[in-house]
Amino acid sequence: MPQGEKTRQCKQEVEQQQKEDEREGLIEFYGSYQELFQFFCSNTTIHGAIRLVCSKKNKMKTAFWSVLFFLTFGLMYWQFGILYREYFSYPVNLNLNLNSDRLTFPAVTLCTLNPYRYSAIRKKLDELDQITHQTLLDLYDYNMSLARSDGSAHFSRRRTSRSLLHHVQRHPLRRQKRDNLVSLPENSPSVDKNDWKIGFVLCSENNEDCFHQTYSSGVDAVREWYSFHYINILAQVPDAKDLDESDFENFIYACRFNEATCDKANYTHFHHPLYGNCYTFNDNSSSLWTSSLPGISNGLSLVVRTEQNDFIPLLSTVTGARVMVHDQNEPAFMDDGGFNVRPGIETSISMRKEMTERLGGSYSDCTEDGSDVPVQNLYSSRYTEQVCIRSCFQLNMVERCSCAYYFYPLPDGAEYCDYTKHIAWGYCYYKLLAEFKADVLGCFHKCRKPCKMTEYQLSAGYSRWPSAVSEDWVFYMLSQQNKYNITSKRNGVAKVNIFFEEWNYKTNGESPAFTVVTLLSQLGNQWSLWFGSSVLSVMELAELILDFIVITFILAFRWFRSKRWHSSPRPPPNSHDNTAFQDEASGLGAPHRFTVEAVVTTLPSYNSLEPCGPSKDGETGHE
Repeated sequence: MPQGEKTRQCKQEVEQQQKEDEREGLIEFYGSYQELFQFFCSNTTIHGAIRLVCSKKNKMKTAFWSVLFFLTFGLMYWQFGILYREYFSYPVNLNLNLNSDRLTFPAVTLCTLNPYRYSAIRKKLDELDQITHQTLLDLYDYNMSLARSDGSAHFSRRRTSRSLLHHVQRHPLRRQKRDNLVSLPENSPSVDKNDWKIGFVLCSENNEDCFHQTYSSGVDAVREWYSFHYINILAQVPDAKDLDESDFENFIYACRFNEATCDKANYTHFHHPLYGNCYTFNDNSSSLWTSSLPGISNGLSLVVRTEQNDFIPLLSTVTGARVMVHDQNEPAFMDDGGFNVRPGIETSISMRKEMTERLGGSYSDCTEDGSDVPVQNLYSSRYTEQVCIRSCFQLNMVERCSCAYYFYPLPDGAEYCDYTKHIAWGYCYYKLLAEFKADVLGCFHKCRKPCKMTEYQLSAGYSRWPSAVSEDWVFYMLSQQNKYNITSKRNGVAKVNIFFEEWNYKTNGESPAFTVVTLLSQLGNQWSLWFGSSVLSVMELAELILDFIVITFILAFRWFRSKRWHSSPRPPPNSHDNTAFQDEASGLGAPHRFTVEAVVTTLPSYNSLEPCGPSKDGETGHE
């Protein structure tokens, strides 16, 4: 081969070998941790990392930048922890919206404020009044005048009074010392009444334990004691319909809404043990009232009778009526949200509607419809927090006392408490009530707020009605139309106006304050603040961590393999011991795996065996 051609061929082979040496592999691994970190700091886009390599000849600068670099990392991840903690606390933003639209008028419940002497329980109430009259005479020397019934009724009371008297004597009203609950001795009128308080004792069925229900006010004690026996009388009525004695015309003299007269289709009636006859207006979901305009003339206007006639003075000590504004399909809890209307006064109540919508799930402990609350709804209405709390108490009452409290709905298979059947139910009830108020029963934790609720903010104004110059003709017209004939005209009637103050109603809503997008944005802001980098810089850091793990695995594998090789026994050189071979031969029946390592080297071509370039001997290169 000519010398020039051979030289050119050798040059091409050298260049090809250099290119193969410079060619990168598909996966690049580093020989040490130092090489890995040096490559990362020299090529990463994270600010400050290059200073760790450029200043490696100055150990002081290297140490300074190393401390600064890792301190910055620590501060950044500290901020990351704050952001994650805030995100998983699920904060919310409160959104306030003002809406203007025609408003659906709420339900309005009006009660006589005095329980009525229904014919089904009239005789027993007369007996209870007689016993109470004697009790007040013994304790306070007060002779209360009672209305006497006819002779037949008196004979009936004599015949049936033994049963009621027996139960009343088992729970007598007594005066007791303030320090120690000792009953007041008889014939001791000289004792200072300020050193005593009044109450009654309720004992268990076997009289082993007693509960002392005491009051500092004698009025409160008499009302509570009388109410306890009154509830027992009501519970003895087999059919609740016997107490359904509506007297709408004798209680409500006038009813108008939007200048139109109300009729019987606009109200429903129910009986309350303490507030008497109650009437709920606009409770029919099929035809609800709507307010076309705000103002007193576009609302509900009522003229009610507030005279006490044939009522129970020992149970109710106030005069007037009780009114409550609530949403449809919600029970009227008159003792919680109602307020009293004064006789001889025109009460104008303006309303503002307010709706609240809470976020459920992880953002708040609210419930959509109460289906996830571990308390059975005993009311025939939608879920509210008060409905749940009362249902919870009633269910505990049935479980602990084997009977139900008369003020709340009756669960399936239960009966109302009556000391003719349940002798010690009063003791059980007051003990349970103390636990309920202390939240020992857990009702306040079990019952959660609804996610959607509607409330009405009320403000009231009062004025004398009718006025002094107009009361004569007003009372005359009432007497002609409603047979209004009472002694005290001033305390006999009252007027109530309920209306929307304005069309605007407020909606309080909630929205997530920290979403996933917000979290990523905040994390990106912190990363850019401390390192001035982007998402690709995060990927570089992830690549560094992955390479670090791979190198650690490779080095650990090499160390384990070398340790295993050094610990295995090896035969001495020039040894002709065939024991190992014999052992192999003896176990030919079992399969074996062999690891064969081969180094394959490509042989050079025939022409490449010749030296590239002129020979030192001066040969011409001819064969």
